Amino acid sequence: MVIKTKIEHLAKKYSAELSKQIQCRTEEMEGDDNSHYLIYKVLGITSEEGCLIDLYQNKGRFLYKYAGSFLEEACILCFKEKYENARSKVKIQNTIGQKPKTFEIDCLINNEAIEIKWRDATTDGDHITKEHTRVKTIRQAGFTPIRVMFYYPNRTQAMRIQDTLKTLYIGSQGEYYCGDEAWEFVKNKTDIDLKGILESLANENKKE
Repeated sequence: MVIKTKIEHLAKKYSAELSKQIQCRTEEMEGDDNSHYLIYKVLGITSEEGCLIDLYQNKGRFLYKYAGSFLEEACILCFKEKYENARSKVKIQNTIGQKPKTFEIDCLINNEAIEIKWRDATTDGDHITKEHTRVKTIRQAGFTPIRVMFYYPNRTQAMRIQDTLKTLYIGSQGEYYCGDEAWEFVKNKTDIDLKGILESLANENKKE
């Protein structure tokens, strides 16, 4: 099975699961207590608007979760297509601190520990502390930490966090790829144009 077909099957699986989750949540919300709409109306938001906002907030949570998981898994498929020894979801012991007890490497290829993110909009300073521990632990385990993030955040504080993380990875003799560089990294590493495949699938969905 060619890689595009594998990714297409994966996309259909995630699409079906996402649709099912959204449908279930929409039905659940029909029986929700909407007394909080009072506060919405005080702030100038109508009940109709409030209903739509709550609905799309819930849809958004599922969409972000499934989008991230799908892109991560599609990326790992590309790595495994090229490297027979590529392993996913490899856990290593935290040798720096006590929490968490282990860290998970999304994809391990020889000595390269690749973390895959579709986007990271966090503005939490604790995120930096955890990543610092994670990168040091990976380095101590004899691996090269590599962060691949396909979409850069839009908000200033989140951008600053990413700038700090990039400095952290480079300072630890690791690698950091974001945006176009992330897509190019995957393409150069695997000889597979993942972005091109996804654009093709998106265009096919548009035609349908």
